[in-house]
Amino acid sequence: MASEANKDILTRLADRGEQVVGRISDLPGAKAILDSTTSLGKRLDEVQKRLRSIDPLEKRMTALEKRVDKLEGKPKRAPAKRKPAAKATTAKKPATTRKPPPGPA
Repeated sequence: MASEANKDILTRLADRGEQVVGRISDLPGAKAILDSTTSLGKRLDEVQKRLRSIDPLEKRMTALEKRVDKLEGKPKRAPAKRKPAAKATTAKKPATTRKPPPGPA
């Protein structure tokens, strides 16, 4: 007990942690939980590698989209909006002189 009193708190916590982990492994179903938590790190590494491989693909895709746009002749920016055309005014017909109706003169 005297040796335990001389240990610092971190060492005592580490010892307790080892004891707790040893006890957990005796519980039913705990083995599956421990296996899944230990394999979690490996799976996260795999996912991280896959995500890193996506970035170069995105860059290539962007470059290909630019090439296709250039080949298709699409404008690089949206065309300017046009103002609606003004209504066409009809030219007034020149005033004609009226002829009097035929009748007794």
